Amino acid sequence: MSGAAAQRRARQTLINLLLSLAATVGVMVLLVLSVPRDDSNRVQPVDYKAIANQASSEAPVQLLVPTIPVDWYSNAARYRSSAQDGVANWYVGFVGPNDEFLAMTQGMDVNQTWIQLMLESNKPSGEVVIQGKSWSVYESARENNPPKSKDYMLVLEYDNNAVFVYGVAPKDMLEDLASQLGVLIDENTPTEAVN
Repeated sequence: MSGAAAQRRARQTLINLLLSLAATVGVMVLLVLSVPRDDSNRVQPVDYKAIANQASSEAPVQLLVPTIPVDWYSNAARYRSSAQDGVANWYVGFVGPNDEFLAMTQGMDVNQTWIQLMLESNKPSGEVVIQGKSWSVYESARENNPPKSKDYMLVLEYDNNAVFVYGVAPKDMLEDLASQLGVLIDENTPTEAVN
């Protein structure tokens, strides 16, 4: 075989390899573009009011069920009896239209150990009065980036119960939820028992 024929075969092998690679990439791009993808939210809204209604027969006190704006939804809601957690508690998480997150946890017949577990390592940083109720403010000792949901917490203890409001949202949104919960507490608790 002559040297020219060998060079031609070597070039043809390289050309064939490059054409094969281009065809493979083209088929892959075609498949990726032609397969439909669902870009919708994978987290399904939860009917927290229905869950609260089901759990209310088991709960020792009235569960706090706030009303959220139309463009918000609940992403989680659960009631845990005292047999499961040591303290009966009701948790609801809410997601806003701009990815804000608010949550509330209502503890029933609480003890200081359970409260400290809820607070994690947050330290008291003051109080805020919301509709006549003094809510304790707890903040994280260190600044987290991105912020964590329990970096800023509002806590109200009342009648051997406690409610925690926290999340990744502006403080005024947290205070709005706390205000609504305060009204619900007033509706369901004798006046002299509320702090």
